[in-house]
Amino acid sequence: MTTRTVLLAALIAIGVSITASASATARSEPADDSWPSLKRDLFENREISENSAFVALDAPFKAEDAALVPITMSVRQPYGDSRRVVKMSLVINENPVPLAGAFTLGQNSGIVQISTRVRLNANTYVHLVAELSDGSLTESKRYVYAAGGCSAPASKTVDELASSLGQLKFRLLPSLVRGRREAEVMIRHPNFTGMQMDEATHDYAPARYIDRFTVYQGDELVFSVDGGISISENPNFRFAFAADPKRTIRVEAGDIAGARFTSAWPLIPEGG
Repeated sequence: MTTRTVLLAALIAIGVSITASASATARSEPADDSWPSLKRDLFENREISENSAFVALDAPFKAEDAALVPITMSVRQPYGDSRRVVKMSLVINENPVPLAGAFTLGQNSGIVQISTRVRLNANTYVHLVAELSDGSLTESKRYVYAAGGCSAPASKTVDELASSLGQLKFRLLPSLVRGRREAEVMIRHPNFTGMQMDEATHDYAPARYIDRFTVYQGDELVFSVDGGISISENPNFRFAFAADPKRTIRVEAGDIAGARFTSAWPLIPEGG
C-alpha cells in the first residue's frame, strides 16, 4: 500500500468519525415534547417564530454544575427592521417552575446582551422567547445536559447570611460587546428553591428567592427581571448597554419574604 493510499484511507476514516460523532450529538437531543403545553400555558399558544434574527441564546451543551449554569441572551437589531425586543422570557422546560425569568428591556437602554446563571433540575431544553414591539414572538433555544440543580444545597443559610443578605454590588467592566459597555450587578441572597434539604436536620429550607430585580440608569429603566427559583444563588447579571457616564446606576430588588434592597453607584467613579 502506497503512502498516498494510506493517507487517503486515514482521511476517510476521520471523515466517517466526524460524521458519526455529529449524528450521535444530533440523536442525543430528544424531541421537545414538553414545549407545546408550556407554550400554551405561558404564551396562550401564540405563534412563536423560530430561528430568530432578534435574539440568540447561548448555553453549554453539558453543564459542569447544574446549580450554576451560565446563560447568555443576546439582543440584535436586524438591518432595516424597525421593531425591537421589549421583553425576553427565559423558559427551562423541565424545571418545577419553568419560567426562570421575564426580562423587560428599557426603551433607551441599548441592551445587546444579558448573562446570568440558572439552576437546571434535569436535562432540558431552554427557550428564550422574545416579544417584539409589534407584539409578535420569536425564539431561540438550546438543549442542556444537567440535573439536580434545584435541590442542590445552598452554600449558606439565611441566618449565616444575616449580616450580608441583600448586599448589592456593581462593577463597570472595561470590555465592550458590539460597541456597548459591559457592567455587572450582583445581590447576596441564597435564592432558596424550597427543594433544598439541610443535611444536618433533614428539613427543607423554605422557599425564599428574589422575585424582582430592577436596574436603572438615572431614572430610565435599563432592564428588570421578574424571577423565580431557577435563578442561581447570589443572583448575578452581566449586561452590555448604552452607558452614560453622566448618570448613576441604581438597583432595586425584593424577595418573596417582603425584604427590599436598593443601592446606587456613579457610573464612572470619581477619578475613574
